[in-house]
Amino acid sequence: MLKKNKNMNRGAAVLATLFAALFFIIAARFLYIQLTGQVDGQVLAVRAAQKYEEKQTLEASRGSILDRNGKAIAEDTSAYKIVAVLDDELTTNPKKPQHVADKEETAEKLAPLLGIEPSKMLEILKKDAKQVEFGSEGRNLSQTKKLEIEKLKLPGIAFVKSQKRFYSNGVFASHVIGYAQKNEDTGAINGMLGLEKSLDSHLQEKDGAIQYEKDHYGWKLPGSEDKITPPDNGKNVYLTLDQKIQAFMEDAMNEAVKEYNPKKVMAVAADPKTGKILAMSQRPSFNPNTRDINNYTNDIVGYPIEPGSTMKMYTVAAAIEAGVYKGDSTYKSGSNKIGKYTIRDHNKTGWGEITFNEGFERSSNTAMINLAMKLGPDAYSDYMKKFGFGTKTGIDLPGEEAGQIKSDSKISLATASFGQGSTATVIEQIQAATAIANDGKMMKPYIIDQIVDTDINKVVSKNEPKQVSQPISEKTASQVRDLMGKVVTSKNGTGKPYAIEGYDVAGKTGTAQIPGENGRYMTGKENFIFSFMGMAPKDDPELLVYVAVQQPELEPTETGSMPVSGIFKTIMQNSLQYLQIEPDEKQPEKEKTNAKDPVMESVIGLNKKEAESRLKNGGYQPIALGTGTTVEAQSPSETSVLAKGEKVFLQTGGRVKMPDISGWSKRDIMKLADLLQLRVSFTGEGFSAKQSLPKGTLVSEDTLLTVKLKPHF
Repeated sequence: MLKKNKNMNRGAAVLATLFAALFFIIAARFLYIQLTGQVDGQVLAVRAAQKYEEKQTLEASRGSILDRNGKAIAEDTSAYKIVAVLDDELTTNPKKPQHVADKEETAEKLAPLLGIEPSKMLEILKKDAKQVEFGSEGRNLSQTKKLEIEKLKLPGIAFVKSQKRFYSNGVFASHVIGYAQKNEDTGAINGMLGLEKSLDSHLQEKDGAIQYEKDHYGWKLPGSEDKITPPDNGKNVYLTLDQKIQAFMEDAMNEAVKEYNPKKVMAVAADPKTGKILAMSQRPSFNPNTRDINNYTNDIVGYPIEPGSTMKMYTVAAAIEAGVYKGDSTYKSGSNKIGKYTIRDHNKTGWGEITFNEGFERSSNTAMINLAMKLGPDAYSDYMKKFGFGTKTGIDLPGEEAGQIKSDSKISLATASFGQGSTATVIEQIQAATAIANDGKMMKPYIIDQIVDTDINKVVSKNEPKQVSQPISEKTASQVRDLMGKVVTSKNGTGKPYAIEGYDVAGKTGTAQIPGENGRYMTGKENFIFSFMGMAPKDDPELLVYVAVQQPELEPTETGSMPVSGIFKTIMQNSLQYLQIEPDEKQPEKEKTNAKDPVMESVIGLNKKEAESRLKNGGYQPIALGTGTTVEAQSPSETSVLAKGEKVFLQTGGRVKMPDISGWSKRDIMKLADLLQLRVSFTGEGFSAKQSLPKGTLVSEDTLLTVKLKPHF
């Protein structure tokens, strides 16, 4: 018994000692925690917050970009990322797997919906990982695509919701709008091009958050105070673009690209009274949803080009304003000699002695040279500066460049007068044209109407129409519009293809040469930038439209005006009707061409034999001049009206021999002389009876040809 009590006492002592040791350890630990407030190096308050506090993100949205009527062009939308769970430990019921149980079946069914090869998807699903993703093909999925995948009921396939930038119209003013994309590292959506980039600070959003205390079951604790950081949504940007007019433009350009496959197309529609840009686009373009981009430049503002004959609008306007334009006075068309250079009209031979009014209708280079010389280099340069050429317009678009007007020498002044040797962007030309359309008042172009902070419903920025200058008077502007109207309605006008039934259109055609890689102008009928600047209604223009098409692929019977006029007329006519601008009740009667007198087509660039055959089939008499095989120039020029049986002169280059001109009219002989730059002298009246240069004689510039005329030969 005594022994048993001793053993019990010994055991009790051991237990007492053990409990005492544990007590001192716990007490010491408690004292440490009380003094330091840390457990294993982590602050207790942090652990408590992690356990008993809940923090939820309040998602903000990037600002939308909208047209002038509030229709969204760019906006945030829900997107989904697809993931595949491979960890089989998550599955507690084998009959209802929570992981990818059959990888081969999953790859076979899912791969086609994501546009991935099944073998590549199977390779991803066989990775040694708990969860996998499928790269760019598995991100930014739409709600429709998510539902389509969910219908497959594939175990282990899940979705993570996020936001993505969405452009509902696809290819739609793409170089204006640009694009934004999600940064996979930060999760933020950032502007990368166009207005999305230049206005990123306005459009950018910032997520908010809400924090509250909870119990260990996840329920919010009574009396706990919410800590809310409100989301800061991006600001909405309203543009001057009109979605309807922009759609007319995009559709017209698509048709032209399909039919003519040009290297470039540029188009702008503007309100000339305010400077608001209603539509702007170019080709090649891209879809901002897929970002298939091969040209990052907004060509309308960042691609200076030789404008060609559309510059004649401003040369004539300057001449009228300066008082040196006498429209009914005449000049000798065909060519001008400026020092050692000879500059010719586009048909090489001109149209004889014609008025300056007719010269403008026919787009005569020599008429413009005469006017520019009357103005002089200083006055001409001053007027072009007043029209804004050579200076950025300041339009609210990124990447604007300025062209350069060169007119400091006689030859540069001469070429500048008809749009060669100088450059201008399309937006410079649009701004200058507002002065002619808007009674002399030149309006600054702009494309951002207002920026609105939707969180506080406040307009933070607003653009208003701004007059830049008044380079010409109201009277001059009206006179220029009348001349431009004749370009479209006159039988001699180069703008006949741009006429629109019911509306009085005023405009000016342009055919600009393109410098090649060797610095020399390219040759061939397709190697031009064909353009048209038009406004309507002529007497009080409500709409200004410019279209340029570079190097279209033309059939032998087609001219450069065909793709341009197709785009222009589609935009102008549909837009005028959409804007409820009534057709003219009494349109000025247009000069009608005789049905027997067809309009001349261009055969420049064709093989000589093919050109001769085509002209003969058309009922004309071709006269080939030169030893070359390709037609380099023709007279009469394209769009000229001529009767069946008339002579058409074709210059092919190389050595030129004198043809037999027996029985020719004085008019035909003058065409020949102008084309070959011969000096000609006539005696008598009537038709050619004798020529001083026999048939087959080699001729060159300034060779003297004497012709004896007799009546009724």
